[in-house]
Amino acid sequence: MAVRGSGDTAARRAYGARGARVLRGVLAVFVACAVVVPLVGADQGRVPAPVPAAVAGPSAANLDAVYAAHRANAAEAARMAAAYGDRRRAAADRALAGRQLLHFDGRGAGLVTEVFGDLAHADRVAVLVPGSDTGIDTYGRFRATALALHERLGTRAAVVAWLGYETPATVSATVATTDRAEEAAPGLRRLVGDVRAVAGPRARVSLLCHSYGSVVCAEAAGGLDVDDIALLGSPGTGSDTAAGLRTRARIWAARGADDWVGNVPHLSADLLGTTVGFGTDPVSPAFGARVFDAGDGGHSDYFAPGSASLANLTRIVLGETSAVTS
Repeated sequence: MAVRGSGDTAARRAYGARGARVLRGVLAVFVACAVVVPLVGADQGRVPAPVPAAVAGPSAANLDAVYAAHRANAAEAARMAAAYGDRRRAAADRALAGRQLLHFDGRGAGLVTEVFGDLAHADRVAVLVPGSDTGIDTYGRFRATALALHERLGTRAAVVAWLGYETPATVSATVATTDRAEEAAPGLRRLVGDVRAVAGPRARVSLLCHSYGSVVCAEAAGGLDVDDIALLGSPGTGSDTAAGLRTRARIWAARGADDWVGNVPHLSADLLGTTVGFGTDPVSPAFGARVFDAGDGGHSDYFAPGSASLANLTRIVLGETSAVTS
């Protein structure tokens, strides 16, 4: 077993005993998930839904047609879920059928990309990337974060809520590895390309990445055409340093004082051919991100109205970087 983490060899030895306890816990999670996760996934997979709408890549010229096609698909998914007897999924799909959707796939846990504001004319765009336990059935809480940010940004900006990957469950083996993030990264790169195609090259684009979503953003970061990447409540990125993300974007990081992620050991270990853990703490000096104030909030409070975190995220998206507080 090879262990990597923050600091020098002495620091790694200090982590040794605690790391062993962590890895024993991870092994227990792997065993539990061998039973629990397949059962959850099988239940989601039985809800019928149509294949996603076949549309051309979005542009400023065809954006309304793209929205309309995905709204129609969501409405059909709602009808199919209702006929199947899943009223919760039917209601969630029906609500989405009235919104600005760059993408919709009602199959399984579901994938949604929703736009808030006028993307074709925005000069500032924030792309939100969620963490674990996010799907169509739980989309409302993710959407609330996008709404809170959009209300602060005003009409000059658009917000894109990108539920574009199958997020891991919080209690699962996958949440401790980069596997889902590696699978998700190409989709996030395509999304940024779509945003650029609609908003144009002059728009300022920021990625705001929460929890496991920060691992996704790190995997996609290399060469990505964005201006800022903010890591919120991040367990780590899989990279030892911000420079290791190989991006021209400014890298920001924040953690609320009451965020339980602060208690997670920031280790990375090779276990049975799989890398478990995400390495250096993004808010540590060793990582090299621009750390900003997130106040006293917990893991789900980064977009809470009136919070220091939301105020600073607003400044980052608007390009008012000198006003960001640390």
